[in-house]
Amino acid sequence: MTHSPLLDQLIQQLRMLPGVGPRSAQRMVFQLLLEPKERVRDLAKTLERMIQEIQHCQRCRTYCESPECKLCQNPTRDESLLCIIETPAEMLSLEQSGVYKGRYFVLHGRLSPLDGIGPEALGIPQLLAQLKHPALQEVILATNPTVEGEATAYYLTDIAHKMGKKVSRIAYGVPVGSELEYIDGQTLTHAVLMRQVLARVEGG
Repeated sequence: MTHSPLLDQLIQQLRMLPGVGPRSAQRMVFQLLLEPKERVRDLAKTLERMIQEIQHCQRCRTYCESPECKLCQNPTRDESLLCIIETPAEMLSLEQSGVYKGRYFVLHGRLSPLDGIGPEALGIPQLLAQLKHPALQEVILATNPTVEGEATAYYLTDIAHKMGKKVSRIAYGVPVGSELEYIDGQTLTHAVLMRQVLARVEGG
């Protein structure tokens, strides 16, 4: 609690960021006050542009400022592979590993009925359009090894198999319960190269 209601409001708003508690938010606010006003204005302008211009890529659903992101516009990507991943941050981590050259689809979450997150929230209608691509041969599931992530992988496996696609799951030398965003590149490389083909769901 400061002597300024405006600063208190800003501190509370910064706490919505992951890993930012009251003290961290307070330090950020006081640091912003120490910076030259023009630099802080530039930050504010960039945040405003982010709100106005950032959207979902129409193909893979990552964040970008144009209808399609740079990766989806790249004609050298392998059209036979589609990696389904939970977040743009995890997509970036996998891309930085350099081991994967196919296409992506970002769910922006995982199935969680208790939290009201169903197929529509994950962009499943857009995913179905991607699964119809004639060059697509293999769907790689890279959802996280959590209860919700595994349930999502099971659901997506059923969908892809019904559309006649080969389905694999990345191998996890990745610790159970962890998030791909925080895994080192070598572990991610091993996980992708050692992915496993999933058996067809009985009755699917």
